[in-house]
Amino acid sequence: MKIPLNEFEQLINEKILHRGLSYFKSNAITDFSEISIGEYEAIVSGTDEYIVRLAIKNNTIIEHHCNCPYDSGPVCKHIVAVIFHLQQDELELNQLNISKPKKKKTKSITQQVKELLKIISHEELIDFVQSNSKKDRKFRNYFLASFGHLSQHQSKEFYQKQIHSILQTAAGRDGWIGWSDMKYVVSTTEPFLENAEKYLAKNNLENVFFISTALLEEMTEAFQYGDDSNGDLGYFANSAMDLLSKLVKEKLSSKLKQEIFEYCISSFNKKLFEGWDWHIEILKIACDLIEKENEADIILSCLDTVDGEYEREHAQLFKLDLLRRFKNQNEVKKYINQNISNPSIRESEIEKAFNNKNFEKVITLSQDGIKYDEKDRPGLAKDWYNWLLKVAQTQNNTSKIIEYARLLFITNFHPKQDYYQILKDTIKDENWHLFLEEIIKEITVKNRWTYTELIRKIYIKEQWWDRLLLMLKQNLSMDNIEQNEPYLSKDYSSELVELYSERITNYVEKYVGRNHYQKACRYLRRMKKLGGNDKVNELIELFRKLYPQRRALMDELNQV
Repeated sequence: MKIPLNEFEQLINEKILHRGLSYFKSNAITDFSEISIGEYEAIVSGTDEYIVRLAIKNNTIIEHHCNCPYDSGPVCKHIVAVIFHLQQDELELNQLNISKPKKKKTKSITQQVKELLKIISHEELIDFVQSNSKKDRKFRNYFLASFGHLSQHQSKEFYQKQIHSILQTAAGRDGWIGWSDMKYVVSTTEPFLENAEKYLAKNNLENVFFISTALLEEMTEAFQYGDDSNGDLGYFANSAMDLLSKLVKEKLSSKLKQEIFEYCISSFNKKLFEGWDWHIEILKIACDLIEKENEADIILSCLDTVDGEYEREHAQLFKLDLLRRFKNQNEVKKYINQNISNPSIRESEIEKAFNNKNFEKVITLSQDGIKYDEKDRPGLAKDWYNWLLKVAQTQNNTSKIIEYARLLFITNFHPKQDYYQILKDTIKDENWHLFLEEIIKEITVKNRWTYTELIRKIYIKEQWWDRLLLMLKQNLSMDNIEQNEPYLSKDYSSELVELYSERITNYVEKYVGRNHYQKACRYLRRMKKLGGNDKVNELIELFRKLYPQRRALMDELNQV
């Protein structure tokens, strides 16, 4: 949430705003520093001491964070207190008429650190780092992550120990890395990626291999004991795979090339990453390294062991690519025929046949696909019907065009073509309305949302506004009224005003809270645009009379 400093009072919950102001007035901010240009840190004393950090650009707060446990909204009272302090004392905007003595500004944290580093001796710094590394695991972990690349004894295990220590420190005594702990994991692990990119740029490729494989293994394991709702562990695992992908495209020594290839095969066979996308993707890394057929055979044998429907289909495509690179056409053709049930392989073969105008093969493959997939994967069956339609269109087979387009119009809710328009262009004008009525009659009995929406689409396409209004009255809600308003407002504005009025009245009676009041008032404004000013004023007076105790509602009504 970005917060313009000149407008922040309008963007923050009123209750939180007042609490933050109270904290500010009571001098709860015990320390405030500019740690770098546009970045601020403050300590706010409440039931405990909390650290607030803000980043500001062009008079707008672009980042904000507080380590308090508040989780009921984007901004807590401690952040609000710091914004008030910042607005009055630091940026001197003085929007608030609050009498508070002006503090003498101190040097920023960055300036203080620079000055101290100039006067602290080398020996004192060594003692400081050694002492704090012994008593503070987080400090030690960050120090090693930042400077471990300078060591002369690097290996995968060297980096793995450091990353494992970071994860274990974050996990704490209960062995679980919580959502808030992930911030520490991210900030402390990020230097490994940065150093790996530097190694890649400097052609120090072995260390890129060490870091990426260490990250990949440790982050994959950490999914078992960490909250990855923010995707942080996945980010590091994917970044490690990206590093490996970049690495194998570099000019590698024979020794390193062999080492990477063996690692990929070994990690796959040991199932280190089973259940994750990179279980098979690691073989693609190996694939980028192969030059001989016997190396391809090793990967092919690995792919034959893949279990699980999705994984197997993915592996089959991968295997087909390898066969095309290293085997003869007979083996490729045989493999395609054996695995034509794989939808991607079938799609590729159908497309190839269609482009070669081999329509008999397109029809055969499509019909076979329909039989195979119609029961368990009906969405795929619709794709095969679409190919049959394309053949019928190419051959100008009117009866088949109508048959397939009709079926797909009724049943395919993710269309690959405009089936409605295809039907309208194919069926004679004098038969068109009767054809539509038959479709409406057929799908009305299904009584499901998708079919109701299909009938609505027909009414809109044909501009049958009276029938659309009747359908709206049968499925009445404020959202539905708004959805149909563009089509009905010209001829039925007064009816829409009445429908809005009824639903808004019921809504305000049933729901409380500013968000609900804002929604109701948004629809009141829509009523005004439809020419319903009198009805809107009538409703406002009614709400003021019925709900005078709802202050937030009164505020929102004032803005209608």
